[in-house]
Parts: sequence; C-alpha cells; structure tokens
Amino acid sequence: MARYSFRLPDIGEGIAEAEIVAWHVKIGERVEEDAQLADMMTDKATVEMESPVSGIVVELAGEVGDLIPIGSTLAVIETDGDGDVEAPPADTPVEQEIVAETPGAEEVSVAEVAAPAPVATPAPTPAPAPAPAPVAAAGHSRAVLASPAVRARAKDLGVDLGQVQAEGDRIRHADLDAFLRYSGGQGYHTPGVSRARADEPIKVIGMRRKIAENMAASKRAIPHFTYVEEMDVTALEEMRADLNANRGGRPKLTMLPFLIVAICRTIPQFPMINARYDDEGGVVTRYGAVHLGMATQTDAGLMVPVIRDAQDKNVWQLASEITRLAEAARTGKAKVEELTGGTLTVTSLGPLGGIATTPVINRPEVAIVGPNKIVERPVFDGDEIRRAKLMNLSISCDHRVVDGWDAASYVQALKKLVETPVLLFAD
Repeated sequence: MARYSFRLPDIGEGIAEAEIVAWHVKIGERVEEDAQLADMMTDKATVEMESPVSGIVVELAGEVGDLIPIGSTLAVIETDGDGDVEAPPADTPVEQEIVAETPGAEEVSVAEVAAPAPVATPAPTPAPAPAPAPVAAAGHSRAVLASPAVRARAKDLGVDLGQVQAEGDRIRHADLDAFLRYSGGQGYHTPGVSRARADEPIKVIGMRRKIAENMAASKRAIPHFTYVEEMDVTALEEMRADLNANRGGRPKLTMLPFLIVAICRTIPQFPMINARYDDEGGVVTRYGAVHLGMATQTDAGLMVPVIRDAQDKNVWQLASEITRLAEAARTGKAKVEELTGGTLTVTSLGPLGGIATTPVINRPEVAIVGPNKIVERPVFDGDEIRRAKLMNLSISCDHRVVDGWDAASYVQALKKLVETPVLLFAD
C-alpha cells in the first residue's frame, strides 16, 4: 500500500493560510477520486478541496476552525500501489468555487478516532430519596373539592386534582403551588412563564470568524463617524409604483436601484467617498468607476457581492444584478471576483429598516451608505399638511479620508436627487 500526502495548494493570491470550515470525510473512510475532502476558507472565499486519488483516509490535518498553512499536509490517503506519493507543489493553482458553509458539519480529529473506548465504571450508589409528600396514588383520581378558578388553572397546567393533597376541606391555589413545587415542575408549565434553555457554546469559525475579524479590524483602524438625514421619498415611491405597474417581463423595482443611481450620479462631485485607503502605504485611491458592494445576509453569514461598474447600469439592469448576486451569495455560488474589489458599499435591512443605523465600514473602503425604513407621517408643506413617505439615510465615513462637511454635502446631493426623482433620469 502507498500513502498519498495531499498538501494544501495555493488557493488565492497572497494567501498564506486557510481555515478548515468543514470535513467531508473521516479517518478510516474510503474516498473516491474527485470527491470532496474539505471546505477551506480564505479571507476572500470558501474553496472546495477534492481528493486527487482514491483510497482510505488515514490522517487529517486538524479540526474544524484550525488554520492550515499553504503547502502543509491537509490529508493522508492510503492508496493501492507501492511507495509514498507527494501531492503537486503547493503553488499549483486550483479552480475556486464558493460554497455555502454546512451547519453542523462533522468535526473529526486524529485524537477523536484513535482514542480508546471509555472503560465502564460502576455507577455511584444514589443517595436515599426524601420522603414523598402525602399525595394520592398515581393513576387513581379521587373526588375533590375545588373552586372553578382552581379547576381552570389545574386544567391549563395539565394537573389531575385527584393527585393534589389539600390542607383543608378543599384544594386551594396554595395546595396547587405546593404540588408543583414538590414535582419540580416536571411535566407542567405555568402559562406566561418561560423556561431557561441550556447554555450552548458555539465555536466561532468560518464565515462568522471572518466577519468578526474584519469588523473588529475596521473599528480598531478606522475612526468612524455617521451622518443621518431625512428624505421625502413620496414622489420616488409614486414613480416606482408606476414603473412596476408597466414593467412587463422586467424585474420588480425596489428602492435600492434608484438609490444606487443617485449614489453613482453624485460620486463625480465627491470622489473622496468612492475610495480605498491603504493603511500601510499611506495612499488613498479614488476610483473613477463605482464597484458597489451590496451587504447581503446569508445562512453562512454576511457577504458583500459587488455590482461592477454600477454607474453604467440603469434601474432595470441594477434590479436584475441585485437579484442575481443576492441569489448567488445565498446559495453559495458567487465567484471570487464577485465578492472582492468593492469601492463603496450600501447596506439595507429592507422592511426591518430601523429609524437610523450606524453601519460599519467595509475596510479598506472609506464609506458605507445605509437606507432605513420608509414611514408615513404628516408634514407641513407651506401652510398645508400632507401625508408623506419619509426615509432616513445613514452614511458612515472614515474620518482620516472624508471630512464631516464632505459627508454632509454628499448626502444633501443625494437628497436632492431622491426627492426630485425625475433628475435621476436627466442627462
């Protein structure tokens, strides 16, 4: 028999290590050629590792959550043949496909498999149980005296009053309480009272760990400030409704495509918003094209697919791209290039919205825009009062790059376009 050492290949430019987020095999199992061995996560993507040979898995590098250096042995597979075999060089590129993390994936280590079976030990002699309170024999109900309120409460609790001992001539609430205390509440539940659940330790791995690391690095390195402005979106909502009513086979429009058009149209006046800051090099790069990150919640965690050249797309094209990228992210089919290279991010909680948010910047970008939910309120329009649809819009900026005046001026330019939506389509 020969042993094949599968070394972790180079799965991304500049990547020094990758995290094990799921094993698809166990030690002792047979794996076929091209079958999945593991899912490995870099700071950019989750990549499937496939077995280049068929054989029996005899070693695995570590547990889910461990970081494995590029070029180190990920798995050892025993194959038919003579002599040990080495995997291709670690710098051999592999085709990357983003996969969704599988909740509850098997976590297997060499120690777990090799550990001997536990030796049975005699159970300790139980301490004598306390003498039971005087209650009627189980399964034998008896005629009882109780008020309608006590009977109703016992029915709600599922308690047979024939098993409750009364202190006097009839069963009262205090007797029912004593019975519940004696039984320890076993099998009974007091309406309106929640029960504590068991503590649940959860290892922070995979996408959740990357989110935690990125957010912590962003807050440590970037001096955030957030500016919030209220916008009247009544006219924009009317336009959106008209366009949707006559959209034909085109996608349904949400508020987001209109907001993206407004963001892109105002960027040329405020280039410091559409930029990235290189901390180490001390260089700010202002981008001519808007590659707009779109924060998307998935089962694996928050992902930010990127709408390339958003400034060149109309509302219908943006709606299609938003739907496509969100679906790709949620199903784990987004490509690496669709998850990297953003120059500005927009984050929306949709109908949850909130009155105002203070979004965290997607480092190394320098700004993030967050629309909040739309609410209807009466507003003064001259001497008249009318019903209006209002929306708060938040922007968080990197104060090293964007001054407060710039951020406020940018949002005011957005406000003008949003409140006069015909300008979104004017040359």
